[in-house]
Amino acid sequence: MHYRFDACTNQRVFGQIKNNRGFRRFLLRGLPKVSLEVGWLSLAHHLLKKAAKDKNLKIALQG
Repeated sequence: MHYRFDACTNQRVFGQIKNNRGFRRFLLRGLPKVSLEVGWLSLAHHLLKKAAKDKNLKIALQG
């Protein structure tokens, strides 16, 4: 059951990266480079999520 939840959560994140960010394929070749690229994509995804949450919090506090 735990594996099923993780697979669903990961699939949702990759779907958002592919659909919302326009990611279609890796630019680099080789496992170490692809791992680095996935790391950068994940970092960008989480920073954008945090920025949106902070923006919503700021709007809520003002209004």
